[in-house]
Amino acid sequence: MWMRGGTSKGAYFLATDLPSERQERDRILLEIMGSPDPNQIDGIGGADPLTSKVAVIGPSRREGVDVDYLFLQVFVDQAIVTDAQGCGNILAGVGPFAVERGLVKATGDLSEVAIFMENTGKVAIAEIHTPGGRVSYAGSASIDGVPGSHAPIALSFNGIEGSTCGALLPSGHAVDVIDGVEVTLIDNGMPCVVMRAADMGITGYETREELEANEALRARLEAMRLQAGPMMNLGDVTEKSVPKMTMVAPPRHGGTISTRTFIPHRCHASIGVFGAVSVATACMLPDTPAARLATVPDGARKILQIEHPIGATTALLNLDEMGAIAGAGMLRTTRKLFDGLAFPRG
Repeated sequence: MWMRGGTSKGAYFLATDLPSERQERDRILLEIMGSPDPNQIDGIGGADPLTSKVAVIGPSRREGVDVDYLFLQVFVDQAIVTDAQGCGNILAGVGPFAVERGLVKATGDLSEVAIFMENTGKVAIAEIHTPGGRVSYAGSASIDGVPGSHAPIALSFNGIEGSTCGALLPSGHAVDVIDGVEVTLIDNGMPCVVMRAADMGITGYETREELEANEALRARLEAMRLQAGPMMNLGDVTEKSVPKMTMVAPPRHGGTISTRTFIPHRCHASIGVFGAVSVATACMLPDTPAARLATVPDGARKILQIEHPIGATTALLNLDEMGAIAGAGMLRTTRKLFDGLAFPRG
């Protein structure tokens, strides 16, 4: 099933429809998506990291969990399939897919689906609209980067800090210095390196195309990313899709902070769901590069608008009595695009 999830698109598979052996599975997915080729001309991928994604879903044996979800990033121009990260945008389609495929039974006009995210070992709860026992994709919710309005998908997360790196701040510091630039190495659902755009010689308001054409910036970001990998307990990240590199600037459109993110070698058209949560969390840590630029609202429940090249993504953070982050949430939309057969070259 081909679905849009949030601001991404991907192929959603039942786990039983793919080989259990990883090498054979990856070979088939590369052929289906058309990689490695910058145009993915011989496959269904959209020639962009945001449209070259895969979700593998099956029933869960874990108590209190409905389905297991494995996210796979299929590189466009390299023969690489990686599970080194999760994806909150593609996650938005997992609940509807599970109902569509009969893995979960709708429970009324609203159905909750408990999803074990295999990439991080954490659980997300998706609330989806199922009037009459069927998934509805129509509604009045809208998100920046997607035209029109759709049914809302409410996602909530608990305990996602350090889900990939082992700790919210894997280096043990809120601020580190790499190549003379202050950075925050953070993982609240997505490993990110957060730094001031001005320290990288840009404003932080450039278009995606302008940043991708800046070869000096791209080379500098990659050099810093390779150093950040071991500091974040990720090891050699040369062929990994994490950490993401996020440059921040003061908000321009009434939000919390402005972002430009490399994921890692292409500039994101917007920002990933978990990336937005990690950046929002960085805004809450005193004296970090993000906190010094952010406009954070008052209250124990923070609604943070993370601005990006095509709008803003809303991250929800709940604080406990001590002011620590106790939970996170996000509102996304999804849509089923088509359902059918994809053919590998074999």
